[in-house]
Amino acid sequence: MARPRIGIIGGSGLYQIDGLTDVEWRRVESPYGAPSDELCFGRLEGVDVVFLPRHGRGHRISPTEINYRANIDALKRSGVTDILSLSAVGGLQERYAPGTFVIVDQFIDRTFAREKSFFGTGCVGHVSVARPVCPRLGDALMEVGPGLGIDILRGGTYMVMEGPQFSTFAESELYRSWGCAVIGMTNMPEAKLAREAEICYASVAMVTDYDCWHQGHDDVSVEMVVRVLMGNAEKAKALVKSVLPHLGGHEGPCHAGCQTALEHAIMTAPEVRDPAVLARLDAVAGRVLNRRS
Repeated sequence: MARPRIGIIGGSGLYQIDGLTDVEWRRVESPYGAPSDELCFGRLEGVDVVFLPRHGRGHRISPTEINYRANIDALKRSGVTDILSLSAVGGLQERYAPGTFVIVDQFIDRTFAREKSFFGTGCVGHVSVARPVCPRLGDALMEVGPGLGIDILRGGTYMVMEGPQFSTFAESELYRSWGCAVIGMTNMPEAKLAREAEICYASVAMVTDYDCWHQGHDDVSVEMVVRVLMGNAEKAKALVKSVLPHLGGHEGPCHAGCQTALEHAIMTAPEVRDPAVLARLDAVAGRVLNRRS
C-alpha cells in the first residue's frame, strides 16, 4: 500500500492550512478540466498533505460551478489516499447549533446541475455509496476533536442543495421533517466521486447558522455566516493538525473497503470500452482497468 497522503478540501473560510513545511503550490492537470485552484503540497506533523481550496483562493467559484470531477481526479493524481472535507453548513435541528462540528455519515443529494460520475457512455461503472464516508477517518476525528475543546458530534445526514441561494422556509422545514442534521451545497457529488476514485473520505460539517427555520434566530445571511466562519476556521485548522498523525500512521488497506470500491463496479465489456473514456479514467480507475485478466 502507498504511504498515506492526506488530501484536505477547504470550504468557505478555509483557504490555507497553517504550519505546512516544504510548501509548493502546483497546478495539476486533469482530463476533466481545471480544478478549483492550484494544489498546495507540503508536510504537517510529519505527514504528506495536499490542500485544495474548494472555491479557489478568494472564494471565486460558486458551489454549482465547482469542477468536482477535476478536483477529485487531481487529488488522486497527486497520490492522495484519504480526504478530509471541511465545509460550512446550516443546522437543521436544535442540537446542531452554530459552532458545532458534525462528522457526517450520510447524505441526501438534491443537486441537479453537476457532473456526478467519472463513468458514462463508453465505460459504465456503478459503485455503492450506501455508506459514503470512511468510518476509520471518522473514528480518528472523534478521538482528537473533544480534546481540542470542539463541540463535535458523530453521525447525521447532510442535505446537499444546489444553491447558491439559501433555503426557503418551506424547504428548510421539509428537510427537517426528513430528519436531516445539516444543510450545505458542496459535499455532493464530491463524496460520490471520492468513492469512485477509491479514496477514503470523511466530511467535517461546520455549523454556521440555523438555516431559516429557527424562530429564535434571524434568517440566515452572509453576514451571520461570516461571523461564525472565522471561529470555525481556526478550530478546523487545529483539528486537522491533531488528526494527521493518526491518519499518517495508518498501514495497510482500509478495512471499510473504500480503496477497493471499483473491484466489481465496471459493467462495460472490455471489447466495447471507448479508448478515449479509458484514457480519462487512467488515474481514477487505472487499478482495475489496467490489470491483466
